Amino acid sequence: MKPQQKLLNSVDRCVDEALEGIVSSSGYLSLLRGHRVVVRADLEALKGRVALLSGGGSGHEPAHAGYIGSGMLSAAVAGGVFASPPPASVLAAILCLRDAGVSGVLLIVKNYTGDRLNFGLAAEQARNRGVAVEMVIVADDCAFDQPSKAGRRGLCGTVFVHKLAGALAEEGCPLDEIVSKVTEAVKGIGTLGVSLSPCSVPGCLPSFDLPAGEMELGLGIHGEPGIKRSKVTSADEVVKTMVDHMTNPASQSHLSLKSGDSVVLCVNNLGALSCLEISVVTRSAIRYLEGRGVQVARVMSGSFMTSLEMAGVSLSMMRADQEILRLFDAKTTASAWPNLSTVCISGTSYILDPPAKDMQETSHTEGPLSDVMRKALEAVCFSLLQRQEELNSLDRASGDGDCGNTHAQAAKAIQEWLPSHIVPGCPGQLLSTLAGLVQERMGGSSGALYSLFLTAAAALLKDRSDPAAWANAMHAGTDAMRWYGGADPGDRTMLDALCPAVEELRRLTTSPPGGHMAILQAAVEKAELGAESTRDLTARAGRASYIATVHVTLPDPGAVAIAAILRAVFEALGGQK
Repeated sequence: MKPQQKLLNSVDRCVDEALEGIVSSSGYLSLLRGHRVVVRADLEALKGRVALLSGGGSGHEPAHAGYIGSGMLSAAVAGGVFASPPPASVLAAILCLRDAGVSGVLLIVKNYTGDRLNFGLAAEQARNRGVAVEMVIVADDCAFDQPSKAGRRGLCGTVFVHKLAGALAEEGCPLDEIVSKVTEAVKGIGTLGVSLSPCSVPGCLPSFDLPAGEMELGLGIHGEPGIKRSKVTSADEVVKTMVDHMTNPASQSHLSLKSGDSVVLCVNNLGALSCLEISVVTRSAIRYLEGRGVQVARVMSGSFMTSLEMAGVSLSMMRADQEILRLFDAKTTASAWPNLSTVCISGTSYILDPPAKDMQETSHTEGPLSDVMRKALEAVCFSLLQRQEELNSLDRASGDGDCGNTHAQAAKAIQEWLPSHIVPGCPGQLLSTLAGLVQERMGGSSGALYSLFLTAAAALLKDRSDPAAWANAMHAGTDAMRWYGGADPGDRTMLDALCPAVEELRRLTTSPPGGHMAILQAAVEKAELGAESTRDLTARAGRASYIATVHVTLPDPGAVAIAAILRAVFEALGGQK
């Protein structure tokens, strides 16, 4: 098995190049020469205040450099991918902050042995140089019922700590007070992850094997084993399993959570879930927590502490009172911190009723043309349903094979509408109604195009229904299709049948009454010739234009459908078959 391919220049230099990319694109960060240390470019702004330093292995981006800024971290130290940074780099970062005149340095460290040792060693060395240094350990993992002596792992809940400590430091709080408040807040933070796939360190094989269709609950951010494997189920079920496990009082590492509590929720993409999936999981988490009587005060949803390309999600929760929320809501310039609302999520109505329907559009009366228009509609529907498979077959040659189905959907919608509705005597009202039916039931680009045609044509038939008005309406509808659809005659679309027919119908504006049917017959014949001519055309618009330019010898299905519709109308009006 080969290592998973990644878009890198060098396995050995990928961390350094990634840091250069982050810093060079930010405008307010700097790199410490000779170290994988990112610091605020405006270090002078920290004078007299407590500085915050965090870090750890790379591969968790945007952690940790993404959280540097006023109101959050002052600097971050990066190790190799999933590897703790060396104490020399941690010490260099501390001394850099000391030289900026800070009053003290708080190290925010995730509970992994390597991080504790390397940050701890640097802290002792810095104290020997007279720097006021304290360290807060974040251990928010809720996976193990009986944690080992190493304790609970540090996971995405660490980001909460960056935010709270950063807000306190920005307010000028002394080091001991920040340590005290943050230490207390950590007790109310819990995290649990679930993964559908492993990840792989650049140049290496996947970190573990996970069969397709299975998920692992409770794994660490480096791919360390979790507590249980099971079949992948729905997002609702996965979220329920996670929250129930996180808050199970029988577990020594549970987060105590009861009805009436208020929490900040973080739904964290571990790297490779789509944004759509994360949004679905976010919905599930909010609903399940609210169903348990928990007030969801704030929600973070996105990528905050990843595990390379792991397809998974972690849920972090922090019990929140008004002081916690005040610090959480405080402004920060850190690039990875989301622009969140300060409104409590629970109890907020997010469904807005649509505007009421215009009563004028729904009150119709019959007229002299009602019967003939009903007859024409019935004929069109019959023809489209009869030719459904023919149109599908034509579409398979140059599209996705559903042209007949989409036209049949429109025909069935009209057939369902006709028995229980008056066909209004005003043609404009009828075309507007048909536009709504087609838009709702036909779907796709065809539905939009037909609806555009009918809507534009309806505007010219509100007060008139003479042949000239119909001709002008057909022309207006065709113009709308061309303008919004971007196609023209010759592009191998339905316009190749429609445009010649509409040009012929324009003769209705000047012809005597006795010649109307002859003009309509000529229009139908031109539509049929236009449809036939598409056999020799190359598609330049529509879905077929994206297919390789192989010579297609069959006519365009959309053009054939237009010709069929016009033929059905002509025959319903008494024309010869």
